Amino acid sequence: MSLDIHESSREGIDILSLKGRLTVGEASQVREKVSAVAATGNVNVLLNLEHVEYIDSTGLGAMVICFTSLKKAGGALKLVNPNKRNVELLLLTKLHTIFEVFADEQDAVNSFFPDREIKHFDILKFVQAEKDEPIA
Repeated sequence: MSLDIHESSREGIDILSLKGRLTVGEASQVREKVSAVAATGNVNVLLNLEHVEYIDSTGLGAMVICFTSLKKAGGALKLVNPNKRNVELLLLTKLHTIFEVFADEQDAVNSFFPDREIKHFDILKFVQAEKDEPIA
């Protein structure tokens, strides 16, 4: 399955909504898209992972490369709406200590503005709640 990237903007923050699998074959698309966004002068980007079914090591690497390049340019890459599998991957790789993660798009956008109140995503609480849910 290919990766679809839908670009939108909210309050001057570019949001890249990904749909599909972020794997070896598609990771370069994300890097190219983030580079194109940064080339326009916008170095603050959100990756919406709500519809990302799977991320492999190359996909993770692409996310880290994008994070690093935006940070060097004075911006930031933040993640929003990760599913359970993606949260577990961030925990397993300890990348939750690098990326700012948010459950709500508005909270993620607010995080780019220092004067706004934000609600951080509690990854451990999320995993615990998922573990406590009965299996259907």
